[in-house]
Amino acid sequence: MARIRTIKPEAFVSESLAAVSLTAERTFLGLLTQADDQGRHRDHAAIVAGQLWVLRPEHGPSDVETDLAQLADAGLICRYKGPDDKRYLHIVTWHQHQKINRPSKSRLPDCPHHNAPVGTAPAGSVGVTEPSPPPHGALRESAGGSHEPALNSEPAREVAGQGRFTESSVREQEGLGEAAVTSHGPDLGPRIMDLGDTPSGGASAPAPAPDTVSAEQLIAEYAAACRHHPPKDVLGHLGREVHKLLGEGIAPAHIRVGLERHRAKGLHPSTLPSLVHEAMNAAPAVPVVHRAWTNPTDVAAAYGGEL
Repeated sequence: MARIRTIKPEAFVSESLAAVSLTAERTFLGLLTQADDQGRHRDHAAIVAGQLWVLRPEHGPSDVETDLAQLADAGLICRYKGPDDKRYLHIVTWHQHQKINRPSKSRLPDCPHHNAPVGTAPAGSVGVTEPSPPPHGALRESAGGSHEPALNSEPAREVAGQGRFTESSVREQEGLGEAAVTSHGPDLGPRIMDLGDTPSGGASAPAPAPDTVSAEQLIAEYAAACRHHPPKDVLGHLGREVHKLLGEGIAPAHIRVGLERHRAKGLHPSTLPSLVHEAMNAAPAVPVVHRAWTNPTDVAAAYGGEL
C-alpha cells in the first residue's frame, strides 16, 4: 500500500541522485511511497514497474531493473536476498530522512548487511545483492553486498542497461553458501535480473534472443568509431535500442550498418530502428547505363526523317 512520505528540497541538489539517470531518480522517489515503514520493498523489477510506471508502458521491467542497478551503484538502495530466497531492497538513508509516527514493524526480512548485529558477518544462506540467472540487463554492484557509489568510474562510458559482464562463483567451505559476483571493465555491465515469482496477471519483458554479439559490444564499437566520445545519455538510449533490436532477433550485421548510418548522420537515438530497417530492406540501386553520344553519318536514317 502506498504511503505519504517526505521529500526534502535537498533531494534536487543531491550529488547521489545527480549521478543516476532521470528515470532512475523517478523510480527512487516512487520507491519512497511504496516502501514499508522501515524503508524495505521487494526487489522485483516487474512489481516496481507495475506500481510506478503502469501508465508508461514504454518503461518496462528491464528499464526498471536498469534504474534499480544505477540506484544500487550510487549507494541509494541496498539489494539483498532474504532467507526465503526472494530478493529485497531497502533505502539506505531511510531513517535519516523519513520521520514516521508510530512506524509499523516490517514484514520483510532484515538486510544482512545494514541490519546485521555489529561484529557478525552475514550468513552464507542469506546473500546480499546477488545477481540471478533470468536474462535482463542491469548495472554492477560490489562483492559482499556493499554498494559503492560509482562516482570515480568513467561516467562517459556508462551505458544504461548495457555492459560487459562475466560471472564467477565463490563457494564457501563445506557448501554453506554460494554467491555470484559481477565483474567488468569501465562499461557498466548488465546484471542478470531476478524477477522472482511472477505476480498474478503480470508479465516480464521478453528475454532477448541468444546472440554471439552483445549490445554493449556494438555500442563500444560505435563509440570507438566516433571522433569524440558521445554523451552518456546518447549511448544509454542507443544501448536500449540495440538491446531491443537484438531481442527481436535482428542480425548484428544489420544493426552495425544502422549504427554506422546513425553515426554519420548524427540523428536522434530513437531513429536507429528506422536506419536498421533501411539497411535490411532497402532496394538495391539500379545502375544507370550511360551511352556516349555519336554523330550519325546518315541523319535521315538516325532520326527517321524527323529533322
